[in-house]
Amino acid sequence: MKLPHRRQFLHLAAGAVALQALSRRAWAQSYPSRPVRIIVGAPPGGPTDISARLIGQWLQERLGQPFIVENRPGAGGNIATEAVVRAPADGYTLLLVFASSAINATLYEKLNFNFIRDIAPVASVSRFPLVLEVHPSFTAKSVPELIAYAKANPAKISMASPGNGSGDLLGGQVSVAFDAVQSSIEHIRAGKLRALAVTTAKRLEVSPDIPTIGDFMPGFEASGWNGIGAPKNTPTEIVDRLNKEINAGLTHSKMKARLADLGATVFTCTPDDFGKFIAEETEKWGKVVKFAGLKPE
Repeated sequence: MKLPHRRQFLHLAAGAVALQALSRRAWAQSYPSRPVRIIVGAPPGGPTDISARLIGQWLQERLGQPFIVENRPGAGGNIATEAVVRAPADGYTLLLVFASSAINATLYEKLNFNFIRDIAPVASVSRFPLVLEVHPSFTAKSVPELIAYAKANPAKISMASPGNGSGDLLGGQVSVAFDAVQSSIEHIRAGKLRALAVTTAKRLEVSPDIPTIGDFMPGFEASGWNGIGAPKNTPTEIVDRLNKEINAGLTHSKMKARLADLGATVFTCTPDDFGKFIAEETEKWGKVVKFAGLKPE
C-alpha cells in the first residue's frame, strides 16, 4: 500500500479538524432542537425559582424551544447539582447555580461531585443583598442592639440562613435570620418582619430606609447571586450561545425592572469570568466555614 506523503497527510488531518469544527458549529446553530430542562435546587415560588423562570421564559422566546424549570430542592441544592453533574453534556440539562453552590463545596465534607470541576459556568444572572431581620416582637431594633443582646444572652439567640430564613422566623422557630431580600421584602413591608440591615455595601433602591451592616461595621459586604451552569464538557459553542442570549435578556428593560422588583440587580459575565467569580466565592466562603466551624444540619 502506498503511504501518503507528509504534506498530503497534513492536508487530510487539517481537513478532518475543520470538518469537525464545522459540524460542532452547525450543531450549536441548530441548538436547541428539543425542550431544555433548568434544574433548580429550591422549591417553587422563591427567588431562586423565579430567576430560573425569568431566564427560561426569555430563552424560550429567543430560541424557540421550551425551557422547563424542574424543582429538586434538598440538601442545600446538592440534589439538583448532582442531577446535572450526571446528565449528558449536550446542553439540554442546565443548572440554576447560586451562592449556596459555592458554600457547599466546603460546608459538606462528602459530596459525590466537585462543583468547580463538574459544572461548567454558562452565564451569571443577578446579584442581590441579604437582609438581617428579626420578628417584630424581638427586643433588638438595630444592629448594635442585636450585637449587645447576643453578647448578654448567647444561649437565647437562634439564627436561620438564606433559603428558609424568613419562613422559620415568621413561624417563631428562630430569633434572627439572614435571608434573600426577594423572600422577605413583602413581609417587611407588611410589618410581619423587622429589617435591621442589608448585607451589601449600598442600601436598597426599593427600601432606602434600611441601613447597611457596613453602616455599623465598616468594610462588611456580602451578597447572594445566581446564574446558569451546565455539565462539564458541554460544547463551548452551546455555552457561548446560551451566554450571548442570557446577556441579551439581562439588558432588556423589562428583565431589569422585574429583577429590581425582587431587590436584585443584573449581573452579566462571560463564561470564563463567571467561572473565576465562582472560584473566588468558593474560596471566600470556605474560609468563613472553616473559621466558624460550620456544619450542615
